[in-house]
Amino acid sequence: MFELKLLTEAGIPGALAKARRYRLLNQPWEAESIYLDVLQLDPDHQPALVGLLLALTDQFDQGVPVNRPRELLPRLHGEYEHAYYAGLICERKARAQLNQGLPGAGFIAYDLLHEAMSWYDKAEAIRPPENDDTTLRWNACVRTIRDRRLEPRSEERLVLTSE
Repeated sequence: MFELKLLTEAGIPGALAKARRYRLLNQPWEAESIYLDVLQLDPDHQPALVGLLLALTDQFDQGVPVNRPRELLPRLHGEYEHAYYAGLICERKARAQLNQGLPGAGFIAYDLLHEAMSWYDKAEAIRPPENDDTTLRWNACVRTIRDRRLEPRSEERLVLTSE
């Protein structure tokens, strides 16, 4: 079978720039491949890990399971990064659920957005100075809940649907 070729150390910055462009062009599978190439050379490369995590979440609409980006969280350095990106995974999965529009998607999305907000709260408590990313993401979650009129699944609905 074919063998993967290794990038050169000097080629990493260019590869990362190309991966970012692929994400901007809405071709996250191409970006994923590049990030994997970088990580093959340097398994602890933090920008590549974050990029891969984001490229995977970009593919939630195409059926990428939520556990794939979550598996990368322990490899991220820092409590802030772990909490922030855990929230981002939940938020992006919620949006994918809403885009699919399947029955019950609103309830699932609400739960995921609520979980994302909890992660953002944890990240906010330890955020770097002058970094308001957690506030921006929190507010985006709140606006989605309001605009889509999302609600938690009530116990009454659970009883009615199970009978």
